[in-house]
Amino acid sequence: MSRVSRRTVVPVLVVLVAAAGIGLYLFQPWKAFTDTTVNEALPTASRSAAGPATKDPKPKDLAEGRFVTHEHDTSGTARTVRLAGGGQVLRLEDLMTSEGPDVRVYLSPRNAHAVKAGLGDGAVELGKLKGNLGNQNYAVPAGTDLSTFHSAVIWCKRFSVSFGAADLAQVKG
Repeated sequence: MSRVSRRTVVPVLVVLVAAAGIGLYLFQPWKAFTDTTVNEALPTASRSAAGPATKDPKPKDLAEGRFVTHEHDTSGTARTVRLAGGGQVLRLEDLMTSEGPDVRVYLSPRNAHAVKAGLGDGAVELGKLKGNLGNQNYAVPAGTDLSTFHSAVIWCKRFSVSFGAADLAQVKG
C-alpha cells in the first residue's frame, strides 16, 4: 500500500474547504431553521412625491389575492394600495413562507401559475423580502401602472425560483 503524500493531501483539503464555503454561501442552509417576523402597519400617507395626490384621505385597496405555493409552502394575502398622499404600496399580510438566501418581492405581468416558469418581461422588483412571516409593505415605484401586473411574487433571485405568488384581482368599488 502506498502512502499518500502531504503534497497531495493539502491541495485536496484546500479545494474541499473552498467548495464547502461556496456551498454554504449559496444555499445558506441555516435559513431552513430560522424565521424573521415583520409586523408593519399600513402607511396612512405617502411620505414622498411618489405620485399624484388624491382627495381621499384614506388608503384605497386597488387589487388583492391569496398566495399559492410554488417551491416552498407560502400563504397569506397580497394587496396593492393607493395611499392618501398618492403613493402606492404592495402590502403582504399574514405572510408565511420560507427564508432563503436571496428572496425578493416582485410584481409580475404573468399570473400566479405562469410565474413558476419565470417572472416575465417587465417584472418590477420591489425589494428584498423583509421577513418570511407577518405583515409588510413595499413601495411601488412612482409612475408604475399597477393595472399591467397580474401577480405579486416571492422570488429567490439566486436560484430563479418562485416560492409562491398571488394573483392580483381588482377590488370593486
